[in-house]
Amino acid sequence: MLASALAALLIQTAAVEPARPMVVVREAEVRVEQNPPPHDGVGASTAFRLSDAAPGRNFEFRKRILHPGASIGLHVLTHDEVYYVVSGRGEVASDGRTEVMGPETAAYLYEGADVGIKQLGDEPLVLIIAYPLGRRLP
Repeated sequence: MLASALAALLIQTAAVEPARPMVVVREAEVRVEQNPPPHDGVGASTAFRLSDAAPGRNFEFRKRILHPGASIGLHVLTHDEVYYVVSGRGEVASDGRTEVMGPETAAYLYEGADVGIKQLGDEPLVLIIAYPLGRRLP
């Protein structure tokens, strides 16, 4: 019995694929003007879909610049998500609650919440947005 359990464990361990080689992505190579921003947002934004270049990934990692007056519209999350402010100011909304965010501030947003964010003031709002995918991509 112990021998068969050990054999099953060895087979499972042997089936683990080796790690993929790292992928290095430069912002300039993935920069896209996206006007309007996603989820029925308003204004002008610059998107950097940094993780799109990584095959076999299981999460998204993006940078977005919301230019003055811009917003990402309200949308219901199908996963947890993090907004991290690099520079500028913004107001994040989650299920009717709003919070002003500035540099070095993160909002952890939960699956099922109705969320969005808008830029405030004269300086563009620079965000990092990260969230898991439902599955590993090919």
